[in-house]
Formats: sequence, structure tokens, C-alpha cells
Amino acid sequence: MPIRSFFEQEGEERFREIEHRVLAEFLDGGYQGVLATGGGIVLRDDNRECLRQARSVVYLRASPDDLVRRLRHDRQRPLLQVSDPLKRLRELYAVRDPLYRDVATFVIDTGRPSVSMLANLIATQLELDAANGRAC
Repeated sequence: MPIRSFFEQEGEERFREIEHRVLAEFLDGGYQGVLATGGGIVLRDDNRECLRQARSVVYLRASPDDLVRRLRHDRQRPLLQVSDPLKRLRELYAVRDPLYRDVATFVIDTGRPSVSMLANLIATQLELDAANGRAC
């Protein structure tokens, strides 16, 4: 079901409950790989605790200005279906950025680099992280 429909039918709180179960199952199940979370995953204390226990947490930081440019045509994000999406993104960023910084192993700014450059930055950070004793 599209996220927008889910939010309309079940609400954000129900979505966050399922999101937590998936995160906990992924981390507790010993899965190997990358889990790309939604931006709101850090809102719950129990999710932040799970993330702190993860091997590596990469915070791909994007400014509200960058995000509004990227998402200006996206009609599927329920939290951005407002009259002033930039204002809403700034509000979300103000709450979420410190929470992500708290759980992140490292922060990578996504503002300028190309996708391939970002991938290389992430790979390099993960390699350094592994070399410093944290398995990736």
C-alpha cells in the first residue's frame, strides 16, 4: 500500500509501530546488509536505542532547501502535503537532525556530491569503521 494511503487509513502512529517492528526484526535477526530507513525512524526512543546498537549508522544529511528541490513533485509523502513544504521540512529537520546525529556512526552531507561520489564516501567510511574495530 502506498505510504500516503496507509497514513490516511491507519495513521502515522500505526505506521511508526510497524516501522519499529521491522527495525527490531532486522537488527535482532542478524540480517546482513543495508537497511534504508525513513526520515522519521529516529522519533521513537526505542528506535534510537536499536540504532545505537547497530553496527554502523550512516546519516545522509540533506538540508531542507536541498530536500524541497528534490521532492517538489513528490505527492506520495504525506507529511509534505501542506501549503508550505519548505517550512514543514525545516520543522522536521529541526526535530530530526539532532536525533540522527545522536545515533549516527558518521554523517555524510548529501548536498553537492553525485550519487557515485556519495557511494564512495560511504564505502570509505565503512571501511575505516571496520578497520577501527567495528564490523560492517
